[in-house]
Amino acid sequence: MNKSILIVEDEEAIFDILSYSLRQEGYAVKGAATGHEARRLLQGTRFDLVILDVMLPDTTGFELCKEITASTSLPILMLTARGDIVDKVLGLELGADDYLTKPFDIREVLARVKALLRRQKQDATYQYIPLDHDIIMNPSAHTVLKKNETVALKPKEFELLLLFAQHPNRVFSREEILDHVWSFDYSGGDRTVDVHVQRIRQKLHPALIETVFGAGYRMRRHHR
Repeated sequence: MNKSILIVEDEEAIFDILSYSLRQEGYAVKGAATGHEARRLLQGTRFDLVILDVMLPDTTGFELCKEITASTSLPILMLTARGDIVDKVLGLELGADDYLTKPFDIREVLARVKALLRRQKQDATYQYIPLDHDIIMNPSAHTVLKKNETVALKPKEFELLLLFAQHPNRVFSREEILDHVWSFDYSGGDRTVDVHVQRIRQKLHPALIETVFGAGYRMRRHHR
């Protein structure tokens, strides 16, 4: 079955370019020009990825991104006409997986879409991963259990935790984390990584991810 992509974009010319190019690559595409339309489609249709413009007539892409990540694990690629690093950081902290600034090269859009869908498929191949502090991950179901209780993680929090879980005791620099989890050239500092690590600690256990001063972060795995 073809992967299905929702494009939330109110500029007709940009939507036409995106939809034509994605269909040429074999994707099924639906479009929404407003946040209201996008919400309606998301409630009634299964999608594998969302391409989301920041500027919409009735809401912002940031608000819609927050709503989507609160209830699903859909990968989100955000588009904006603004190049302000503050916008980029805000979108990523709200759960976006990647970010492109208009005008963009359609070949780069296609490459980012393929990378996000490929990563989603790879995540689904893993089974249960036991962690310390009575925490268990199930990547295929996209769930985390702590003492047999489900803990709600946002998509990027889950992906960051999975990176550490797959590489116990390895130290990752903030730059490596950005490359693995966000997969884009980042020039706005380390705040995004720090915020996501802190959220994981608050939700699961303060000692689950260790700060290695001057180097980055790691998850220690102890033998029991």
